[in-house]
Amino acid sequence: MSVAVPEEMRIFDGGAANDIGGPDLTFLADEAARRALGRAGTPAVPTVRHIIRGRLPFMGLCDRICTKLLMLLVRRQVLRISGLEHVLTVQPFILALNHSTRREALVVPTVLVFHRGGCLIHFWSDWMFRLIPGLAFILRRSGTIVVPTKRSRCRAANLLRPLFQPSEPALEQARAHLAARRAIGVFPEGTVNRDPQRLLPGRHGAARLSLEAAVPVIPVGIRFPGRSAGESAIPEGAAMEIHIGAPLVPPALASGRANRAEVATWHAEIMSAIARLSGKTWQPRRSVSFAPDSPAPTADAA
Repeated sequence: MSVAVPEEMRIFDGGAANDIGGPDLTFLADEAARRALGRAGTPAVPTVRHIIRGRLPFMGLCDRICTKLLMLLVRRQVLRISGLEHVLTVQPFILALNHSTRREALVVPTVLVFHRGGCLIHFWSDWMFRLIPGLAFILRRSGTIVVPTKRSRCRAANLLRPLFQPSEPALEQARAHLAARRAIGVFPEGTVNRDPQRLLPGRHGAARLSLEAAVPVIPVGIRFPGRSAGESAIPEGAAMEIHIGAPLVPPALASGRANRAEVATWHAEIMSAIARLSGKTWQPRRSVSFAPDSPAPTADAA
């Protein structure tokens, strides 16, 4: 039965969900059940035929065309996907991934949104990517959260940074998305890390958001099995595997704000899960003494 699509399921810019009305809101549940029962359907790494014929009920015509074109471009970059059933939900969640190449930031969101029928995951994205023609259009249409904190290596480009300063901080935008039952995506390492063995210590924004919004974190590990054993860094064009873990449910807080100890403990659990899924190791930053009940800082980068 088709019902009117709620606001959180509409395309980010407020456009129509599709051309003929609201999508069937059982789409994601049906996809999850099909996978759980091992029934045939769209393969995790879809063929050209499956991409062309795939249903994207949560998108309008323009976005359906763009998403399918992107899938045709990036599908050879993905060798395998496991755990897709964990993201086939309309419940809000925080997707937390390791970050080894720049290309992941386009490939992984495209693949996951395709399998979610066009239901978006709002990823954090550095403002510099909005300077790239074509990519800027994709980022706007996919509802990314602009993060304007980093400085570009090109000094001239930094003159344009104020143009991308959002009216609301990225952390608050993410809170608003979660409150509206939308999913967000975060690379907690904070930058590209080509080390094939170790994750960076990471930033605590995803852990804080999860605790204070009481939403689960879905850890994702990206692996590069075709990488040569002698390579000391993961190359940009390496094909990847995407391993999606079961949701991590945050512990309940005694108050609405998480203190530093609670955030650090939850961050360690998230990063450890990402490490297992990505086949890497993780170590926290060198410990800093603080009182367990000390107040949390006002903002954390994700």
